[in-house]
Amino acid sequence: MAPEGAANSSTNRRKGNPRSGRLLRHADFERVYKQGRRHFSAHMTVFYLGRTAGEGLRVGFTVGRALGAAVDRNRMKRRLRESVRLTRPAVEPAADVVINPKKSLQTAEFSSLMAEVSRAFEVIAQKLMEKPRP
Repeated sequence: MAPEGAANSSTNRRKGNPRSGRLLRHADFERVYKQGRRHFSAHMTVFYLGRTAGEGLRVGFTVGRALGAAVDRNRMKRRLRESVRLTRPAVEPAADVVINPKKSLQTAEFSSLMAEVSRAFEVIAQKLMEKPRP
């Protein structure tokens, strides 16, 4: 008999970042950078662009080599992915989002990181609901 924690790994996986909710193509990242808007916070810059086709948020991350070694960059991405998973809004606007962390993210408390990501999602939803100015 298998130990209690050794159940089928697919049943133990957390459902939170489905492939449809991720920004994957280089062209999509470029479109968000060139046509989108920005939201600045203490530990990150968030680029976003509303979409007409599709539903919900698609989130991508870019962490440049200037922010440290691969170990540090991967840790930043893991922390960001988890904070996005935990703070994803119930009603998601149709938007593409790219999060660029700053060096200060490495030493930031996870609770403050979650608060910044949550606030960014609120700002994105609010800005996308506004009517464009003529």
